[in-house]
Formats: sequence, C-alpha cells, structure tokens
Amino acid sequence: MVFVTGATGILGRIIVLELLKKGKKVRAAKRPTSNLNEVLHSFRFYVQNPDEIFGKIEWVDVNFDDIDSLQNALKGVEEVYHCAAKVSFHPKDEKEMYHTNIKGTENLLFACEGSTVTKFLHISSIAVLDNFNEKGELDEESDFNPKIEHSAYAISKHLSEMEVWRASAEGLNTIIINPGMIIGSGNWGNSSGDIFPTFEKNSFTFSGGTSYVDVRDVAAISVQLMEKNIFGERFIIVSENKKYAKLGQQIRRKLGLKEAKILSKFQLNMGRLANTLFGWLIPSLRIITKSNIEAISSLNIISNEKIKERLNYQFIPVEESIDFHLNNYINDKKLKK
Repeated sequence: MVFVTGATGILGRIIVLELLKKGKKVRAAKRPTSNLNEVLHSFRFYVQNPDEIFGKIEWVDVNFDDIDSLQNALKGVEEVYHCAAKVSFHPKDEKEMYHTNIKGTENLLFACEGSTVTKFLHISSIAVLDNFNEKGELDEESDFNPKIEHSAYAISKHLSEMEVWRASAEGLNTIIINPGMIIGSGNWGNSSGDIFPTFEKNSFTFSGGTSYVDVRDVAAISVQLMEKNIFGERFIIVSENKKYAKLGQQIRRKLGLKEAKILSKFQLNMGRLANTLFGWLIPSLRIITKSNIEAISSLNIISNEKIKERLNYQFIPVEESIDFHLNNYINDKKLKK
C-alpha cells in the first residue's frame, strides 16, 4: 500500500495517477472539505479511463495535528509520498505555512516510527537553494543560507527538509525532491494552478524568472526514484529556466491578450515603500516584501544535470508543457460559460 498526502493538489493527484497506472494500491489523504469531483475532472486531461482509475483510490480524511489519525492512515502502508504543503508568498499566511509545512511533516514522520513504512519521499522546493556552484548555478549541493533574507515559504520548506534528514539519520529510507514551478492542469487559481489565471488577469509581469517543470515529469521521476530505491539524497526537478515575460508572452498570446508590461525593480521598490506606509490600510500591498522583490527580479540558473544523468531522463520542454495545460485551461473556461 502507498500513502499520498496532498493527494487533491496539482502534484499529489498526478502522483496518485502514476502509481495507479503501475498497478499500485493507493491510499490518498484529503480534507473533509476536499472537492474530489474536481480531482476526477482533472484526470480526464491525462487518461482515457478516468472514472475507472479514480474508483481505485482509497480516500481517507487525515488530521495532521492528530497522531492517531496519521497512524491509522499509515496502517499497512510501505511507501509515503508527502506532497501536502501550504504554498504562499503572502505574509498573512506565515503562521499557517509554518504549522502545515513543518509541524505537519514532523507529525507524519513521527507517525511513521514503528509503522510498516519503509520508504518516504518528501516534496520540497527550489526555494531552499542558495549557494552557487563554480559554474554560477544552483544544484543539489546549494545549501540553504540562513544569513540571507528568505520568504516564509522558503524557510518552512527548509525546516521541513531538516525533519526529513533527521528521520533519515534515524534509519528511514528517504528521498527529497526539489521541483521548480510546477505546470499542471486543474486546481485553477490555487497554488501552482494559479499560473494561467495570473497571467490572464494581470497586464504586467516582472523582469526576473524561475525554473519550470511539467507536473507529469515530477510525478514520473518521483515514482522512478522510489522504485530504484535511491535513498538519502536530494534531486532538483526542473525542465528549463525561463523569464516570466517569455512565459507570459506565450500564455497571453494564446488567450488573445496584449503583451504584459514588465515592472522594473525600481517600480517594485516603490511598491515596497507604499507597503511600509500604507500596508496596514491596503492589504494587497503587504505581499511586496524585500525577499519577494528579489525573487521576481532575478533569474537563477538551476541545474537538472543530476536527475537527467541518474535516470537518463528527458524533460517535457516548457513551451510544449504550457501548450498542453493552457489548452485544458481554455477548454475548462468554455465549459463554465
């Protein structure tokens, strides 16, 4: 039995799908309020027989603050894919993010102790990577630098990684993966599913960029690493490093919208000043923090050489990934009309 947390999220659901396609028995964590119809709907983008596959999932409500709830969910489970996390760059979400990402991971690992679990894969983020290698790139050795100002999200993912490394030192077979910005279908407007609505709604973008990867690649690589028993290591999972403007151009053109204007770092810093003066009055300004400005005004080159060499893996090109998922987004919008 395989247990997947965050199974209703944009990545968790595709890991579930990948496991089911391989004939695995899957127990999937959800909240009592989770919209399973939305998950089923998104399966239709990926497989010919979504209802049949969806029907094989054993759904279970899990409370990450309740060890008994977690221990019950882990009964008979050999493998865990820990995808559950709060993703946000808004200061108002800091407390929830620390609680969900750090305490949730700590409690899950505690519940694994003395259970039948033998393998544990943790989904982290490229947000924890800091120190550049001799090529000026970020790679698996780019350790988190606590002296640099970080977003609360990056700190929460770093500290949740520390929980996983501790469990690894105590004997649990663990893998950590660090995906870039995930491009996927469904869950529109939430977490990684916000890419298309954001570029559609906003007529501006930023001078920097980030590293992107298709959700299908992240799921396939996660399952392959677990199957090959490659433990005690981290793997960066990115396809390409892209500027926001380049990505926005492709998305907005297909949506029939004019090209987005690029906001300079100077303009963003003026917004940060406005945040200092008026953030108490205008909540939307509070997201303009120093760490967020740095993140959206720079483009760090992140290496994917380790995973490509270890698995001989070929990533879906970002342009192709955007086309596939953007078509799904457009078709979903038509269905709602």
